[in-house]
Amino acid sequence: MKKDGLLNPQILSAIAAMGHTEYLVIADAGLPVPSGIPVIDISLIRGIPDFGVVLCSVIDEMVVESFIVAEEMADKSQDTYGTVIEALPQVPFRCIAHEEFKEMAAKAKAVIRTGETTPYANIILVAGVNF
Repeated sequence: MKKDGLLNPQILSAIAAMGHTEYLVIADAGLPVPSGIPVIDISLIRGIPDFGVVLCSVIDEMVVESFIVAEEMADKSQDTYGTVIEALPQVPFRCIAHEEFKEMAAKAKAVIRTGETTPYANIILVAGVNF
């Protein structure tokens, strides 16, 4: 058993299996996920676990080269946007339309579904390399 940090074996496995430039999505409770994309559903009740806690836990384990969020997040979910920018301060990112975000999320290696109910609380983490 691991001593510390992220404990969820499905999330750890997904991170370990990531290749350079592949996508891992952290999603709110409502993001539609196309069939065929593995979903790690850790939602418990409305708001638990929240997006920020899951994001910080994942980025402690994963090399993140860049990330993608919906441009609507900055306008309609400013607190969540602030959480993302604070958690990944030196990481390059793009903001795209939510519809385009959903199309890109369909290429993810896995989606982690949280209990978050804040609109647009979704992120695509692009895997980097540790060398």
